[in-house]
This record gives sequence, structure tokens and C-alpha cells, in this order.
Amino acid sequence: MQPAEADQAPIRVAIVDDQAMVREGFGALLSAQSDMTVVGSAADGSEAVALVRRARPDVVLMDIRMPRMNGLDATRAVLGMPGDEHPRVIMLTTFDADEYVFSALRAGASGFLLKDATADALVSAVRVVAAGDALLSPSITSKLIADYAARPAPRENSTMLAALTTRELEVMTLIASGRSNAEIAQELFLAEQTVKTHVSRVLGKLGLRDRAQIVVAAYESGLISVGR
Repeated sequence: MQPAEADQAPIRVAIVDDQAMVREGFGALLSAQSDMTVVGSAADGSEAVALVRRARPDVVLMDIRMPRMNGLDATRAVLGMPGDEHPRVIMLTTFDADEYVFSALRAGASGFLLKDATADALVSAVRVVAAGDALLSPSITSKLIADYAARPAPRENSTMLAALTTRELEVMTLIASGRSNAEIAQELFLAEQTVKTHVSRVLGKLGLRDRAQIVVAAYESGLISVGR
């Protein structure tokens, strides 16, 4: 377990899945972490929306396929709530059989987690997303590209990128290719902290939440294309 900082509140987590065993298993694991607290669970998207309103979690683990309201619609509803403070959403997926990766990113999800992920991967995912980063591995990015190629979304005007510097465009392109900050730093011969600064500026200039939205924006603007 990673201990919570003395002056830092624990990460508030909500678990949404239609399988009781998944909710209970994830809940027990996360509750055992000193820097996390599980504030509630829900069995479908409708319950999830009510739970978020009531419990105000920092991170929501959200199953994609559920009765009544699926995870995509629930994510849109949760992230569309009034106010500036919204939780970060990690989509729970079987991945190999899931065609919703791109749709989930467009809905505002910050990343994905396999339902059969290891305990360490689950705990790490919550911490990564709570810290403001996105959970996008190269394999997830590859799936995103495949989905985009199969069902391309209408591209937004590329003028959305006009405010970015050449270096910021380079960083954005590499993020969209699945590179981590450390890999970008190595490729561009920059300090990792400098890369983090560029990422922050891209987010701020484009009004985006996290790296997941950077990937979507890179494809929709035409900055990067399938096969590049």
C-alpha cells in the first residue's frame, strides 16, 4: 500500500458494475489502501448518476455494459453535471470484445481498465487518474486507432490547433501515438518536467481535461491520421 500524505485527503472512489462480485472485490481491495476510501457502489448507470450526485467521488470505476443505462451514457451524464468539479471516470472493459473505446473517450473517460486486471494495476489506475493523468497505454491507443479507422468521426476544424507552438504540436502528436512523458522526453531530447509543462499548456490552450482528450483532439483535428 502507498500511504496517504498526512495533509492530503484520501481518494474518494465509486464503483459501478452490474456484477456484485466485481463491486465487492474491487471495493475490498481499494478500501484496504490507506490513501483511498470507497464512497459507494452502483449496479447500473442510473444508480451511478445518483451516487455521484450524492457522494461526490474523485474517481468512478464505470462498467461499459450495464442494464437500464450503460456506462457511456452514465459517463456523459456524470461529466455533464452542472459545476466545475467532476469526477474522473475509468471505464471497466473486457477490451478484446469491446468496440466502445473511441466512444468512451469522446464521452470524457480518462482511461480504461481490464476487468481481470491485477490488484496492483487497479490500485495504480485509480492513483494515476486521480492525479490528473490519463490511463492510456499504447495497446489502448492502438485500439482507439482501429475504432477511428472503422468509424471515423466528423473532424473538427484544424484551426483549433492554431494556438499551439510547434513544440506543443510535436508533444501532442506523440501523446496521440501512445508515448508516455518519459518516452516523449527521450525522443525530443527534453527534460521530463519540460514535457509535463508542454502537456499542461496543450490542455489549457485547447480546454481539455487530460491526455485521453488530447488523443481524441489529435485525430479529430487531423493532426495525426490513421496509419501515421
